[in-house]
Order: sequence, then structure tokens, then C-alpha cells
Amino acid sequence: MYLIGLPIGNARDVTLRALDTLAAVDAVACEDTRVTGPFLRRYGIKTQMVSYHEHNADRMRPQLLSRIAGGQAIALVSDAGMPLISDPGYKLVRAVVDQGDDVTCLPGASAPLAGLLVSGLPTDRFLFVGFLPTKRNARRKAAAELTTVPATLVLFESPRRLADSLGDLAEGLGDRQAAVARELTKRFEEVRRGSLVELAAAYRDEGPPRGEVVVVIAPPDAGDASQMADSAALDAALIAALAEGSLRDATASVAAATGLPRRTVYRRALALVSASRTDDPA
Repeated sequence: MYLIGLPIGNARDVTLRALDTLAAVDAVACEDTRVTGPFLRRYGIKTQMVSYHEHNADRMRPQLLSRIAGGQAIALVSDAGMPLISDPGYKLVRAVVDQGDDVTCLPGASAPLAGLLVSGLPTDRFLFVGFLPTKRNARRKAAAELTTVPATLVLFESPRRLADSLGDLAEGLGDRQAAVARELTKRFEEVRRGSLVELAAAYRDEGPPRGEVVVVIAPPDAGDASQMADSAALDAALIAALAEGSLRDATASVAAATGLPRRTVYRRALALVSASRTDDPA
């Protein structure tokens, strides 16, 4: 099976190897034939297309596996960019590997990598986070879990949630340097750089941007890392104390153990309790 990255914005940004492979395989598995079809026709490629996406994957995966086991070559593509990035294609890859067949990747456009490269932030170590949770408390909890990651963070975000998410990230991570890149490799590509607080304020004033958005956030510096570690230690102490007693008792014991102001400890304990209640399906 072949994993083929297709252009995000300009149909001419496709490799000759990808075109040759798409023309030679027995079928192209794609998210939406209405998107992939015009692209293939542009280059005179008449290969059969098979719809494969998150809503029909359980039904279509056995059919694709059977064809591959029978000796057919299948190419997997997404609507734009690299397949398997924030889509269920990895399940098909895992199944192909498990049945002993080969998987080959033909790299192409990738929004997370493009955003990282144009951000101007460190590229030697990075973590792709995907999408943050849509609900605020869950999003803040996710940001808190990322505070000690010693790497540049790369994530997707919905334009309509962008300002709120940037604000939550500033609260959870500190006011780090960041970049917001939208419509990467397309005609109206835009990259805006600044601190998380500055970017959040800008998008609150201007309203949601158009198009697909990638957010890139600088790693913590040495001073931030110490502060983040302290914050993580406080959370761990509070979680342990809350498991044994009331909010009031947990606040008192942790404040006494850490020497932190009782008010500071109480506010953090209250936030942890609120987040746990929000995440409880009951």
C-alpha cells in the first residue's frame, strides 16, 4: 500500500513520483471522490477511486485488506496534505502491516510541518498535539498537561475557537512566543507571530480568521521549566490530598507542606475539582 501526500493549495505542488504511482495502482482510497476526482482528471489519471473515511472505515477496511492480500496495489490519500494526520488511516496501515504486506510513504504537503518551519520557532524537537478539546475546562486541563513538555508545540484549531484557545494556552503555558499560520501553501497564506496574549487579543478584536489554522508555540525556557515543574508538583500534591479529604482539608495540608499562600492553593484546588466534574460523564 502507498501513502501519498497530495498538495494542500496548489495542484502543481505534486511530485512526479506521486503522479506515476497514482496512475499505476489498482485503486485510490480517498476521503472524498469529489475532491480527489478533479485532481486525478487534471493529470489524465483514470485509476478507480474508492471512498475511505472515518464514517465507512470499519466497513471498507476489510475490503481493502482483501484486495491488498490478493496482490493489488492501493494508494491511500487524504483530501489535502498527508494521510494519517488527524484521520483514521493509521488503522488501515496497522492492519496491512499485521497481515504481512508492505507500506510505502510518498511524502507531500503537511500543514503541521509547514507551520513549524515558517514559525521561526525551534524545530529540533516538537510535539504535534492535534486538536485541543472543544470545551473550555477540558482545554485548560489539556494545556496544563503540556506545560512541562520541553519541545515546540504544534496544533490544529478551529478559527471560531482560536481566540479563546490562545487565551487558555497563555493561561496554562505562560505567555510564550507563538505563531498562527492559516491557509498554508494556498493563495491567501498568512503567518502572524507574537506572544500568546498578543495573538489572542488580536483575534478577539478582528474576529475569527478564514481557512485552516495551525498554531505553533515555543518551548518553555529554563525559567519557565522550573515554574512549570512547580505547577505540576502542586497539581500532583492536590490530587493526592483531594483523594483523601475535602477541598478545605486538601488546601490546608498542601499549603502547609509547600509554604504557598493558602489562597493560591485553594484556587488551584477549586480549578482541579471543577475540571474533574466537567469531565465526569455522570
